[in-house]
Amino acid sequence: MMKKLIMRICGLVGAVMFFINCSERKPVAYNSLVHEYGNILDIAYTPNDSAFGKGWFSDQGSWMGFTLPEKEQWINGFCGPFDLESRRWISKSLLTVGLTEYPDAVFHADSVNYFPGELFMRSSMEKGVITQRLIFIDRSNVLLECVLEDEQSLCFSGRISERSTCNVVNNSCVLSLSSGQQCMLTFPDRTKITLSNDGYEARTAPERTVYVIMSFLDNPQIRSFDFGAIGDMEAHPAGYIEKHYQRWNGYLGKVLRSDMPEEYNRIAVKAVVTLISNWRSSRAGLLHEGVVPSHAVGYFMGFWAWDSWKHAAALADFAPELAKNQIRAMFDYQLDNGMIIDCIYTDIRENNARDSKPPLAAWAVDRVFEETGDTSFVKEMYPQLLNYYRWWYIDRDHNSNGICEFGSVDGTLEAAAWESGMDNAIRFDDARMVKNSDTAWSFDQESVDLNAFLAYEYKLLKKLANVSGQAFDEKDRTDSIRTYFYDEDAGFFFDRRMDGTFVKVAGSEAYIPLWTGIATEAQTSGVMRQLEDTTKFSTYIPFPTVAADNPDFMPKGYWRGPIWLDQTYFAISGLRKYGYVKEADKYTRQVFDRLNGLKGNGAIHENYEAHTGERLKAPHFSWSAAHLLMLYEEYGQRTNVNCIY
Repeated sequence: MMKKLIMRICGLVGAVMFFINCSERKPVAYNSLVHEYGNILDIAYTPNDSAFGKGWFSDQGSWMGFTLPEKEQWINGFCGPFDLESRRWISKSLLTVGLTEYPDAVFHADSVNYFPGELFMRSSMEKGVITQRLIFIDRSNVLLECVLEDEQSLCFSGRISERSTCNVVNNSCVLSLSSGQQCMLTFPDRTKITLSNDGYEARTAPERTVYVIMSFLDNPQIRSFDFGAIGDMEAHPAGYIEKHYQRWNGYLGKVLRSDMPEEYNRIAVKAVVTLISNWRSSRAGLLHEGVVPSHAVGYFMGFWAWDSWKHAAALADFAPELAKNQIRAMFDYQLDNGMIIDCIYTDIRENNARDSKPPLAAWAVDRVFEETGDTSFVKEMYPQLLNYYRWWYIDRDHNSNGICEFGSVDGTLEAAAWESGMDNAIRFDDARMVKNSDTAWSFDQESVDLNAFLAYEYKLLKKLANVSGQAFDEKDRTDSIRTYFYDEDAGFFFDRRMDGTFVKVAGSEAYIPLWTGIATEAQTSGVMRQLEDTTKFSTYIPFPTVAADNPDFMPKGYWRGPIWLDQTYFAISGLRKYGYVKEADKYTRQVFDRLNGLKGNGAIHENYEAHTGERLKAPHFSWSAAHLLMLYEEYGQRTNVNCIY
């Protein structure tokens, strides 16, 4: 199987990447895989007082982001930084660049580009051309490279958007912000820095190549700038640049396939960029690094449970350490009874422990294990995974029949719907709450997706127990689950009320017995008849969250009709597992070819309109990116049928 474009030969990736000049003060000659994928996303935005922009460039888990300036509102510097947690611009452009000898000259945009892991611009005026590149060295340090056609003195300037104080320390300008954060700009030796009420100006000695380091400090009370490391970045940038592109070439080399159309390769690259731009380092209440759902939406700047499992499953292929920490972050807040809470934030007062989320944690751990072979990680996680699995049967099985329900800690319908992950799904319109204990309530409705996930978790826990050398003696409920939720007359999987009647709402929950491999061949054949029906599930973009002929179907109704790419993935991947490879590939092409903006430079969105492919909710959405990567990885392949019971 030709799965990878560069395969997994890290030495080759590093060797072909680019040539470093002998003198580190000369520009780097770039020849990197990432530069084959220009204009990967449109994030051009010049800040103003009334809007936040449409997405940011961020990397290495930084909490800061940047944009490219709009050509119509040109600034000769990258816009930002923008504080992604507090949602504020620290500066319109903290490193605006000009020529010292021509202070009033106006530069014009020649070229701007968002490459994976890099912002680029080339601008000119009558007396000179400046080429700029911006990359993240680590979560706290950004490197700006400025290249001129000949030796000239550059003039950098920046204004702060909030009250601040400025101090000069050697060749650095330290900005102390009213938020308590600090930002430091480190310039080459012999740079003359002058301060003003709201900013600075820095004039360098004549050079052809100038490097500037922008550093961030979110908590100066307990941390301080590492002047030694920052000075080394400024004095010897080439090694840091090389390491940066080795990392990004490594990401893409592990993901890309040589047997895919180039336009599909771009989709895979965009998905990687989306996940990495949503990467956030540990901070305050977030005890491990992870990936937020979307950096472009303020309320998504935390970690959610089933989002985390999906992110980790995709990251395992190209960023396995980040995948491990994404999983650990949620288990940091596992309750004594085994429950994994809904979501966590830097401010733990905002954490939501009213409900959990669908159980996919063992899947995420297994994906990491399959990619890395890391048995120590499995041994670390297994007891916690088992505790979480058991929690469902203790707190979410109202009548102790071995079939679980979604529910909540506080007894509210709202939190129970959140626990399903499908907040306003039609199938829950008539659900009511039943009490299990003082801290555990359930819907009066048993859900097929929840129990299919649990059956899959059972299978994976059994495997992981063997890997870790630990005991596993849980009851196998797989056979009863696949029988209980399948309506022979309708040939479809449905939720069931506790009185035994089916909830006759045909929706995406029926995809899960196929994806988890618990359906029989005959059941899959029955479900397939509805999945292929263009009036129901085979819509323009395939596999909406509810059948399109449902009278309550809403094309833009969140979980009442739109396409969610995790659910579409579960359907397509499930069909592939049962041998419907041709059909799975056809539906994958429909996703890749028809989603609005996907093959261009549009952002990957939270959900899409089923009949048109229109982009709907949050842009730069991580789990959509994760499942696009998995669709890309599985395209043309037949998944191992041994997964089927």
